[in-house]
Amino acid sequence: MHHHAYLWTGPKARFDQEALRRPPHPEPPPPGSRPELIQRYREVAAEFPVSDLPPLETAYWLIKPRSLVRGTWPGPDAAAAWLGEQLASYQGRFTSEARRGGHHLSALIDSATERLASGGDSSYGFYLERPTYLSLALVTCAPNRARPNLRCPWTLEVPARDPRAT
Repeated sequence: MHHHAYLWTGPKARFDQEALRRPPHPEPPPPGSRPELIQRYREVAAEFPVSDLPPLETAYWLIKPRSLVRGTWPGPDAAAAWLGEQLASYQGRFTSEARRGGHHLSALIDSATERLASGGDSSYGFYLERPTYLSLALVTCAPNRARPNLRCPWTLEVPARDPRAT
């Protein structure tokens, strides 16, 4: 088991484009469907796997481009340390005063460590200066407990990556 990190920041309006954040239905619209429904299905089917937008379900980060992986670690402690570094670097920009406190951030890191150690994923989102949004995710891989059918974006031969190297 290992863990991949993902980070996205961008306009809240783009983050709110939920159709591009969910995988397309496994079956295309039936023949004879309205042309706009067929066209929308095609757009989502083509865009979802390559979009940098955070998926609604954390495990679906695994089908996104490998270039979006910000780091990979064999253990939960190192992955959670990356999360802590990211939270610290953005905490001054959080719009919520309560989220800026060290105790709150420490609790998030502890929670992420526990979830990752038990094979789960960890995902957080924060409003930054308006209208920006920050999404951070740590995804357990090989296999992912929520979606064991999703393949790892890295082969097992790939060594742990330091996110500062990217």
